[in-house]
Amino acid sequence: MEFRNTYEEPRRAAAYDELEQGGTYHLAFRDLPGLLSEHVTGKRAVDFGCGAGRSTRFLQQRGFQTVGLDISAEMVVIARDRDPEGDYRVIEDGDFSSLEKNVFDLVLSAFTFDNIPGHARRVRLFTGLARLLRPTGRLVSIASRPELYTNEWVTFSTRDFPDNASARSDDVVRILTTTYSDNRPVDDILWTDEDYRAAFGEAGLEIERVERPLGTDDDGIQWVSETRIAPWTIYILKPVV
Repeated sequence: MEFRNTYEEPRRAAAYDELEQGGTYHLAFRDLPGLLSEHVTGKRAVDFGCGAGRSTRFLQQRGFQTVGLDISAEMVVIARDRDPEGDYRVIEDGDFSSLEKNVFDLVLSAFTFDNIPGHARRVRLFTGLARLLRPTGRLVSIASRPELYTNEWVTFSTRDFPDNASARSDDVVRILTTTYSDNRPVDDILWTDEDYRAAFGEAGLEIERVERPLGTDDDGIQWVSETRIAPWTIYILKPVV
Protein backbone atom coordinates (compact mmCIF):
# COMPACT_ATOMS: atom_id res chain seq x y z
CA MET A 1 0.00 0.00 0.00
CA GLU A 2 1.31 3.45 -0.90
CA PHE A 3 1.92 5.67 2.11
CA ARG A 4 -0.50 8.56 2.39
CA ASN A 5 -0.41 11.23 5.07
CA THR A 6 -4.02 11.91 6.06
CA TYR A 7 -3.28 15.13 7.92
CA GLU A 8 -1.14 16.94 5.33
CA GLU A 9 -4.30 18.47 3.87
CA PRO A 10 -4.90 21.93 5.46
CA ARG A 11 -8.61 21.51 6.26
CA ARG A 12 -8.00 18.18 7.99
CA ALA A 13 -5.04 19.57 9.92
CA ALA A 14 -7.05 22.57 11.12
CA ALA A 15 -9.92 20.33 12.25
CA TYR A 16 -7.57 17.99 14.10
CA ASP A 17 -6.22 20.99 15.99
CA GLU A 18 -9.70 21.47 17.48
CA LEU A 19 -9.44 18.20 19.41
CA GLU A 20 -8.38 18.18 23.02
CA GLN A 21 -8.07 15.31 25.49
CA GLY A 22 -11.77 15.00 26.28
CA GLY A 23 -14.38 12.49 25.17
CA THR A 24 -13.05 9.11 24.14
CA TYR A 25 -9.54 10.58 23.97
CA HIS A 26 -9.73 11.07 27.74
CA LEU A 27 -9.10 7.36 28.16
CA ALA A 28 -5.88 7.52 26.17
CA PHE A 29 -4.40 10.20 28.43
CA ARG A 30 -6.13 9.71 31.80
CA ASP A 31 -3.71 7.11 33.15
CA LEU A 32 -0.55 8.29 31.40
CA PRO A 33 0.82 10.48 34.22
CA GLY A 34 0.82 7.54 36.62
CA LEU A 35 2.24 5.15 34.03
CA LEU A 36 5.02 7.56 33.11
CA SER A 37 5.90 8.15 36.77
CA GLU A 38 6.11 4.41 37.34
CA HIS A 39 8.01 3.36 34.23
CA VAL A 40 10.04 6.34 33.00
CA THR A 41 13.13 7.78 34.66
CA GLY A 42 14.52 11.04 33.30
CA LYS A 43 12.85 13.86 31.40
CA ARG A 44 14.17 13.83 27.81
CA ALA A 45 11.37 12.84 25.46
CA VAL A 46 10.38 12.52 21.81
CA ASP A 47 6.77 12.79 20.69
CA PHE A 48 6.64 10.82 17.44
CA GLY A 49 3.70 11.89 15.29
CA CYS A 50 3.12 15.02 17.36
CA GLY A 51 0.51 16.46 14.98
CA ALA A 52 -0.69 19.82 16.26
CA GLY A 53 1.32 19.35 19.45
CA ARG A 54 -1.43 18.17 21.80
CA SER A 55 0.57 15.24 23.17
CA THR A 56 3.82 17.23 23.14
CA ARG A 57 2.28 19.89 25.36
CA PHE A 58 0.88 17.13 27.57
CA LEU A 59 4.44 15.89 28.17
CA GLN A 60 5.83 19.38 28.64
CA GLN A 61 3.25 20.08 31.32
CA ARG A 62 4.61 17.06 33.18
CA GLY A 63 8.17 18.29 33.11
CA PHE A 64 9.48 16.54 30.01
CA GLN A 65 11.89 18.33 27.67
CA THR A 66 10.16 17.19 24.50
CA VAL A 67 10.94 17.20 20.78
CA GLY A 68 7.82 16.89 18.62
CA LEU A 69 8.23 15.08 15.28
CA ASP A 70 5.80 14.82 12.39
CA ILE A 71 5.91 14.28 8.64
CA SER A 72 3.09 16.79 8.10
CA ALA A 73 4.35 20.32 7.59
CA GLU A 74 0.78 21.58 7.98
CA MET A 75 0.52 20.07 11.44
CA VAL A 76 3.92 21.30 12.58
CA VAL A 77 3.02 24.87 11.57
CA ILE A 78 -0.03 24.64 13.84
CA ALA A 79 2.02 23.13 16.67
CA ARG A 80 4.56 25.97 16.47
CA ASP A 81 1.79 28.57 16.44
CA ARG A 82 0.28 27.00 19.54
CA ASP A 83 3.63 26.66 21.30
CA PRO A 84 6.23 29.10 19.89
CA GLU A 85 8.83 28.06 22.48
CA GLY A 86 8.49 24.35 21.72
CA ASP A 87 10.79 22.20 19.59
CA TYR A 88 8.78 20.86 16.63
CA ARG A 89 10.43 19.32 13.58
CA VAL A 90 9.23 18.11 10.19
CA ILE A 91 10.92 14.84 9.27
CA GLU A 92 10.88 12.59 6.26
CA ASP A 93 9.24 9.19 6.71
CA GLY A 94 11.46 7.26 9.13
CA ASP A 95 14.32 9.76 9.14
CA PHE A 96 15.48 10.28 12.73
CA SER A 97 18.94 11.55 11.78
CA SER A 98 18.35 14.96 13.37
CA LEU A 99 18.18 13.31 16.79
CA GLU A 100 20.92 11.84 18.95
CA LYS A 101 20.78 8.12 19.52
CA ASN A 102 20.63 6.45 22.93
CA VAL A 103 19.88 9.64 24.88
CA PHE A 104 16.11 9.82 25.33
CA ASP A 105 14.22 8.59 28.37
CA LEU A 106 10.85 8.42 26.62
CA VAL A 107 9.44 8.09 23.15
CA LEU A 108 5.69 8.63 22.97
CA SER A 109 3.67 7.58 19.94
CA ALA A 110 0.01 8.54 20.36
CA PHE A 111 -2.13 7.03 17.57
CA THR A 112 0.65 7.53 14.99
CA PHE A 113 0.71 3.94 13.83
CA ASP A 114 -3.03 4.05 13.08
CA ASN A 115 -2.04 5.78 9.85
CA ILE A 116 1.00 3.73 8.83
CA PRO A 117 0.49 0.73 6.52
CA GLY A 118 2.85 -2.19 5.97
CA HIS A 119 4.48 -4.50 8.48
CA ALA A 120 8.00 -3.81 7.23
CA ARG A 121 7.54 -0.04 7.48
CA ARG A 122 6.21 -0.34 11.01
CA VAL A 123 9.13 -2.53 12.08
CA ARG A 124 11.56 -0.04 10.53
CA LEU A 125 9.96 2.85 12.41
CA PHE A 126 9.86 1.05 15.74
CA THR A 127 13.50 0.05 15.22
CA GLY A 128 14.48 3.67 14.59
CA LEU A 129 12.56 4.88 17.63
CA ALA A 130 14.11 2.20 19.84
CA ARG A 131 17.58 3.41 18.86
CA LEU A 132 16.79 6.84 20.27
CA LEU A 133 16.29 5.42 23.77
CA ARG A 134 18.75 5.04 26.58
CA PRO A 135 19.04 1.44 27.81
CA THR A 136 16.68 2.48 30.64
CA GLY A 137 14.34 4.40 28.32
CA ARG A 138 10.78 3.45 27.46
CA LEU A 139 8.65 3.67 24.33
CA VAL A 140 4.95 4.27 25.03
CA SER A 141 2.69 3.52 22.08
CA ILE A 142 -1.02 4.35 22.21
CA ALA A 143 -2.85 2.37 19.54
CA SER A 144 -6.45 2.07 18.40
CA ARG A 145 -7.89 -1.36 19.03
CA PRO A 146 -9.81 -3.14 16.23
CA GLU A 147 -12.97 -2.73 18.33
CA LEU A 148 -12.74 1.03 17.87
CA TYR A 149 -13.88 0.58 14.27
CA THR A 150 -16.98 -1.53 14.96
CA ASN A 151 -18.69 0.36 17.80
CA GLU A 152 -20.12 3.77 18.64
CA TRP A 153 -18.28 6.14 20.97
CA VAL A 154 -18.53 9.57 22.58
CA THR A 155 -16.10 11.00 20.02
CA PHE A 156 -16.43 8.62 17.06
CA SER A 157 -19.00 6.89 14.87
CA THR A 158 -18.51 3.83 12.67
CA ARG A 159 -22.13 2.80 11.97
CA ASP A 160 -21.87 3.96 8.35
CA PHE A 161 -18.91 1.66 7.65
CA PRO A 162 -20.09 -1.97 8.04
CA ASP A 163 -17.13 -3.26 6.03
CA ASN A 164 -14.92 -2.47 9.03
CA ALA A 165 -16.23 -5.63 10.68
CA SER A 166 -14.53 -7.87 8.13
CA ALA A 167 -11.24 -5.94 8.01
CA ARG A 168 -7.97 -7.71 8.68
CA SER A 169 -4.59 -6.37 9.72
CA ASP A 170 -3.25 -3.79 7.25
CA ASP A 171 -6.72 -3.20 5.77
CA VAL A 172 -8.17 0.30 5.55
CA VAL A 173 -10.97 1.04 8.01
CA ARG A 174 -13.07 4.21 8.15
CA ILE A 175 -14.16 6.25 11.13
CA LEU A 176 -15.95 9.55 11.65
CA THR A 177 -14.88 11.99 14.36
CA THR A 178 -18.06 13.67 15.58
CA THR A 179 -16.51 16.40 17.72
CA TYR A 180 -14.71 18.55 15.18
CA SER A 181 -15.70 20.62 12.17
CA ASP A 182 -14.51 18.29 9.39
CA ASN A 183 -17.37 15.85 8.74
CA ARG A 184 -15.40 13.68 6.32
CA PRO A 185 -14.46 10.19 7.52
CA VAL A 186 -10.84 9.30 8.15
CA ASP A 187 -9.13 6.28 6.62
CA ASP A 188 -7.09 4.40 9.23
CA ILE A 189 -5.14 1.16 9.07
CA LEU A 190 -6.31 -1.76 11.20
CA TRP A 191 -3.62 -3.50 13.21
CA THR A 192 -4.18 -6.33 15.66
CA ASP A 193 -2.48 -6.88 19.00
CA GLU A 194 -0.79 -9.97 17.56
CA ASP A 195 0.77 -7.95 14.76
CA TYR A 196 1.88 -5.19 17.12
CA ARG A 197 3.63 -7.75 19.26
CA ALA A 198 5.36 -9.28 16.25
CA ALA A 199 6.59 -5.85 15.13
CA PHE A 200 7.86 -4.99 18.60
CA GLY A 201 9.87 -8.18 18.76
CA GLU A 202 11.42 -7.65 15.33
CA ALA A 203 12.32 -4.07 16.27
CA GLY A 204 14.19 -5.10 19.42
CA LEU A 205 11.51 -4.01 21.87
CA GLU A 206 10.06 -5.98 24.77
CA ILE A 207 6.64 -5.39 26.30
CA GLU A 208 6.84 -4.27 29.91
CA ARG A 209 3.15 -3.49 30.43
CA VAL A 210 -0.12 -3.35 28.52
CA GLU A 211 -3.10 -1.21 29.54
CA ARG A 212 -6.56 -1.16 27.98
CA PRO A 213 -8.34 1.68 29.81
CA LEU A 214 -12.11 1.62 30.34
CA GLY A 215 -14.39 4.51 31.21
CA THR A 216 -15.80 4.86 34.72
CA ASP A 217 -18.46 6.99 36.40
CA ASP A 218 -15.68 9.00 38.03
CA ASP A 219 -14.65 10.34 34.62
CA GLY A 220 -17.75 12.55 34.55
CA ILE A 221 -18.51 11.68 30.92
CA GLN A 222 -21.68 10.08 29.52
CA TRP A 223 -19.95 7.11 28.00
CA VAL A 224 -21.39 5.14 25.06
CA SER A 225 -19.32 1.96 24.65
CA GLU A 226 -16.31 3.04 26.68
CA THR A 227 -17.27 1.32 29.97
CA ARG A 228 -17.56 -2.07 28.23
CA ILE A 229 -14.97 -1.94 25.47
CA ALA A 230 -11.55 -0.33 25.61
CA PRO A 231 -10.95 1.83 22.51
CA TRP A 232 -7.19 2.05 23.00
CA THR A 233 -4.24 -0.12 23.96
CA ILE A 234 -1.30 1.50 25.74
CA TYR A 235 1.91 -0.47 25.24
CA ILE A 236 4.90 0.29 27.47
CA LEU A 237 8.03 -1.06 25.81
CA LYS A 238 11.68 -1.33 26.74
CA PRO A 239 14.67 -1.90 24.47
CA VAL A 240 16.19 -5.35 24.50
CA VAL A 241 19.74 -4.93 25.77
